[in-house]
Amino acid sequence: MHRETGKSIMNVLVTGGAGYIGTTLIPLLLSQGHRVSVFDSLCYGIEPILPFFRNSGFSFTKGDIRDRQSLAVFARTAEAVIHLAAIVGYPACLRAPEEAKSVNLDGARNVAAVAGRRRPVIFASTSSCYGSVQEAICTEDTPLRPLSLYGESKVQGENIIRDMCDAVVYRIATAYGLSPRMRLDLLINDFVYRALHERRLRVYEGSARRSFIHVSDIARGINLALDKFPSMTGQVYNLGHESQNHSKLDICRLISQIIPGVTIEECADAKDLDRRDYTVSYARIKALGFQTAVSVEDGIRELCGPLQWIDNRDSFSNRFSD
Repeated sequence: MHRETGKSIMNVLVTGGAGYIGTTLIPLLLSQGHRVSVFDSLCYGIEPILPFFRNSGFSFTKGDIRDRQSLAVFARTAEAVIHLAAIVGYPACLRAPEEAKSVNLDGARNVAAVAGRRRPVIFASTSSCYGSVQEAICTEDTPLRPLSLYGESKVQGENIIRDMCDAVVYRIATAYGLSPRMRLDLLINDFVYRALHERRLRVYEGSARRSFIHVSDIARGINLALDKFPSMTGQVYNLGHESQNHSKLDICRLISQIIPGVTIEECADAKDLDRRDYTVSYARIKALGFQTAVSVEDGIRELCGPLQWIDNRDSFSNRFSD
């Protein structure tokens, strides 16, 4: 038991822990008293996780999620597994389809084989699984109609994990906000950067409705699943909040209110291959007491400070993205 929180302390394995979500999640888990082991290929470097090595509860090994033997050796002491490692987003998967398939599918198979039903597994999936939604409100029971390789690979990954493990699956809304492993290819992060540096926002499919969640709230949701795993296991949850269902134009207008002098230009030169245009229900996760703590407006203000000082955005984007 952690003497301050009163919660059970576990050895938690985080795959892909050096990434955008992982580097926000790790300090939260450590603060709860958990011992955290990260398995990551370090494709973005070791810098984002360097501060964690000061904590005696943190350990790391460099490895490829597709290498089952290495993963199995590292996972021997794990009491729970959080599977974040993936090629994320349809642009990334489109640019490297074979790698996306092997990482997202073989990686899920390896995690499932190593974890089995002996360890709780929390799997980071995506709202891109829904594809083109015909219903007015998107719930966890809405039929899955993935339209991109990314969405398809995550649907298959969900099936693999749920068939082979005792698992909680999170279909996560579009992330935003500051993280030690920063990403500028995410919609809100990208728009704030462009507003600061170009004073212009070009937006396609502006009326398309999307759901958003701050990266720190994603971490809080994952921590919730660790705490309440027995009552959540076997279920799929949309992770986010109805207050953060916004159209892309809504986001542009919020940014223009916070960053003066920004112009908004609607264009028709691109399309969202995942066809994300729907309102998402978060009733299932809210019934467990989960509420997001950071609003989109607060997240935009948070981003303005540091993003104004980034001159070269290339190193802050997904390595497979445009």
